[in-house]
Amino acid sequence: MSPIVKQPVAEMDGPYRRRWWALLVLCLSLLIIVMANTALTVAAPDMTQDLGLGDADLQWVIDGYTVPYAALMLLLGAIGDKYSRRGALVIGLTVFGGGAVAGSMAGSGAGVIAARAVMGVGAAMIMPATLSLLAATFPRAERARAIVLWTATAGLAIAAGPLVAGALLRDHGWSATFLINVPITALAIVGALVLVPPSRAGQHGRIDVVGGALSVVSVGSLVYMIIEGPHFGWGVKAVTAAVIAGAGLILFVVWELRHPRPVLDVRRYLDRGFAGSNIAVALFFLAVFGAFYYLTQHLQFVLGYDAFETGVRMLPLAGAVFVGSALTGLLTPRLGMKVTVTAGMAGGTAALALLTRIDAGSGYGDFVAPLVLLGLAIGLALSPCTEAIMGAFPESELGVGGAVNDTSIELGGSLGIAILGSVLSGAYSSHLAHAAGGRLPAGALSAAQDSVGAGLAVARKAGAQAGPQQAQALVNAVHSAFADAVAHTSLVGAVVLGVGTVIVGVLVPGRGRREESGARTSDERITAPV
Repeated sequence: MSPIVKQPVAEMDGPYRRRWWALLVLCLSLLIIVMANTALTVAAPDMTQDLGLGDADLQWVIDGYTVPYAALMLLLGAIGDKYSRRGALVIGLTVFGGGAVAGSMAGSGAGVIAARAVMGVGAAMIMPATLSLLAATFPRAERARAIVLWTATAGLAIAAGPLVAGALLRDHGWSATFLINVPITALAIVGALVLVPPSRAGQHGRIDVVGGALSVVSVGSLVYMIIEGPHFGWGVKAVTAAVIAGAGLILFVVWELRHPRPVLDVRRYLDRGFAGSNIAVALFFLAVFGAFYYLTQHLQFVLGYDAFETGVRMLPLAGAVFVGSALTGLLTPRLGMKVTVTAGMAGGTAALALLTRIDAGSGYGDFVAPLVLLGLAIGLALSPCTEAIMGAFPESELGVGGAVNDTSIELGGSLGIAILGSVLSGAYSSHLAHAAGGRLPAGALSAAQDSVGAGLAVARKAGAQAGPQQAQALVNAVHSAFADAVAHTSLVGAVVLGVGTVIVGVLVPGRGRREESGARTSDERITAPV
């Protein structure tokens, strides 16, 4: 008897008996593709030194993963719906694992960027497949609990990435952060075949190839613009990408409104709950990825922790995500998603507001409360939003639903690093010029203003030339400038998330209206052809 599960859940007499084991496989698949981004930020210094990467090379080593990941999800989600969601997951894991092997063997920046792009293609298949298979495997009564665990896994992966990478870097080179994905990918492939039932849409017409292609062009160009503009200036590349993204988005909307079977029915965004949920997801990941970007730098460069120690100190966030997820599982059915989502976003705003108190004298203890509060907020708000987004799609479009949710995550994360990273860079440069401008020649000051790491390198060089007292004074100036920049950037993030909280609170309907809307949507699914 073959160990591979061949019978779809729809053909079973009752709920699939091993569905919670199947969820474990889906969460494991999610874990590695989220960790692939957060782990690399820790490995970047070793990689830069070994491969001689410049600033542009390093930026695209990190973001070369994000562009294909975000751009391809919608189209690949639709393809998975039509042919095989489990097949999309297995192929995606295979591509992701192959890219990881290639990345570990790369001997140049271009090689690593290409390998990361391949991993991004694999992730674009995996991410929507995990959500669509979750929705297809679990009965509706249990789906909310399963989504809570899925979102908690995403929160765990954000904090676990630096921890795992830091542990590996203590005894191994940066290539180990790629190779660690290979056995996990192999395990997930076996688990998918043995534990996850096959699934595809019961009825699905021809794929809207033109709409899918327009989504790839518009989302890909938009993410490229978000990365290129703030980091490398608004030159020809960034402006061209902005024009292509704008034109592509307009053409996509017009085409989808006219197509009888669009890859994404954009009219769904007229539903307040659906639009509000997507805005909440995007804004939350804008805040989380942006804060993660500068908090890990502060822990390493200002407080002096190594990669592993930094990962350990991010664990309060991961633990709080699970607590928040448990709370939302209890509170959302009783109070409605409007309450838990807005409360979660308000908690995230408060966490960023607490970070505005950071200064040069702050120790790790000053970060614990904001990390815990941010983790609680993530757990409280995200799973109701994900459930609302997935609930807006019929069975035949679960892959597209997962892709919409995940595209909101990626766009929010990209915007967070781009916007808050740009604010951080500007604030650090300005504060350092004020604190150390009279102690350094113009060339050395300009080099120190590039980043906190560059500032410390300039200070060490000054120590070799002018003595330890001068070097320590410059180190203190760099630490003070970066701490002030963290406080300023957190204020900007808190304002953005606070305004978003008000918008989402207005858009998301209350409990009674949400239930009425959900019932109406369910009726439409039953009567609508699929």
